[in-house]
Amino acid sequence: MTKLDEKEIIRIFANKLGISNLDDVVLLDKDIVFKSDMLVASTDVPRGMKAWQVARKSIVSCMSDLAAKGISPFAVIISLGIPKSCELPYIKGLAEGFAIASNEFGVKIVGGDTNEACELVIDCSMIGFAAGKVPTRRRAKPGDIVAISGIFGFAPAGLAILLRNAITASSVFRKQAVESVLEPKPRQRFGLALAKYFSSSIDSSDGLAISLYELASQSGVDILIDSIPAVESLDKFALENSLDPRELVFHGGEEYEIVATIPQTKLRQANLAARKARVCLHVIGRVQRGSGDVFVRRKLLENRGYKHFHKR
Repeated sequence: MTKLDEKEIIRIFANKLGISNLDDVVLLDKDIVFKSDMLVASTDVPRGMKAWQVARKSIVSCMSDLAAKGISPFAVIISLGIPKSCELPYIKGLAEGFAIASNEFGVKIVGGDTNEACELVIDCSMIGFAAGKVPTRRRAKPGDIVAISGIFGFAPAGLAILLRNAITASSVFRKQAVESVLEPKPRQRFGLALAKYFSSSIDSSDGLAISLYELASQSGVDILIDSIPAVESLDKFALENSLDPRELVFHGGEEYEIVATIPQTKLRQANLAARKARVCLHVIGRVQRGSGDVFVRRKLLENRGYKHFHKR
């Protein structure tokens, strides 16, 4: 039997159901936006993650997609599949994590469902409101610049540390890398301040490379990356642990940054808005005519995204 990946499965259902506009969020009305995301313990919860962090992460996944579109969250419904092995302290930890996320992101948890499952499953369905036109993945144009909300490498390095594929790291780097995995931070303020300037946008949690390819292919353009957005000391960490820094930056995933294209005519306004909101706007490349390819310093980038870690 042919093994299908997530995107192939989504396309099968989309074709059967007549869904042509595949994006991170669904626009239900002029300003009502819907998003759902599922966390499964065996593929989404790394070693060392506490119950409250697991619950918070399930909310972060939805929040990041809304942030990439400039959407303010309003309410979320949570459905839980709970295995028999879950004990009271763990359940209380999950409840604490949901409460933390609700306060942190200003979203109301209004209900949900629970059932027994073979492993922990958390499904979040979130509704938010758009203040203006919602950017899609399809409107990048030649001449646009490519911008991101932050630099890459900490989360993949943190996963390598937690999974014990990497041993050597300075105490400061180790702390930042592991924290980025256990307590990811979606770029809510960045998205709310800058989305009105985006011609296209996407959340990067599936990996920077595949996110760039999604914008390029759905917009029918090529993307050229001039500046590799790696965190400081990533090269040193990769060398000491026999890892590829380019792999960590472009194919690592689990980093909740925003990747966007911005018309040159709006770049000055976007920079002013970024400074006002006290966020960083990193320009890493540009858009040119093409057919959906991504190049890094003139070399074709492999179209490959984050693969969930195996059940342990």
